[in-house]
Amino acid sequence: MQIKKLVAMPSRTGRHLQRYNKGFRQVVGCIPYRIRDTKKTHSIDDITLDDLEILLISSQKSARLMFPKGGWELDEDIELAASRETLEEAGVVGLLGEKLGEWIFKSKSQEKYHEGSMFPLYVTEELEVWPEKSLRHRVWMTVNEAREACAAVWMKEALDEFVCQFTCQSREVEVDEVPLTSCLLTSCGSEDLSFAIGAKTADKEVDCYLIS
Repeated sequence: MQIKKLVAMPSRTGRHLQRYNKGFRQVVGCIPYRIRDTKKTHSIDDITLDDLEILLISSQKSARLMFPKGGWELDEDIELAASRETLEEAGVVGLLGEKLGEWIFKSKSQEKYHEGSMFPLYVTEELEVWPEKSLRHRVWMTVNEAREACAAVWMKEALDEFVCQFTCQSREVEVDEVPLTSCLLTSCGSEDLSFAIGAKTADKEVDCYLIS
């Protein structure tokens, strides 16, 4: 399926195709990012975290900011689900990187635990029209601003994992050909990331923990 074909379609609703794992609803999403237009060369060694911009979107029901995510359904693989949810909610398409991890988190709206997976997405196109344009607004931020603004604790940790992926790379790539998150985690393990289980957040997604 060409992901851009979904632009003219409404966002998926309902739970009849929803995937579950040991009773946890499975959700998947992306951390969309881009490289600021600079005069630097396209060597990965020349690009720093300060050159990155991270895309966040508002919740449907409030101004809280988060990364695009939604239910993983039975008729799609996890990569397609991540790309679809990002297009539907944030109106961007791009190149998917290595999965950042899986988290268990408690949702305020349902008072149930979900299993969330996140991917980095190097944005190659920002659409003017997308399925949830009337329901959300999107904003580009620096990495530090994004971590401060993101309302969900488990998503903050996913951003930390993305930072680890980015900073561990050393080989040169062409920015317009290969996503910057194509390497596997090396020196940054999840045990190095401080994460408060049960910490209160603006999004009330608490009792979260990394499972892989």
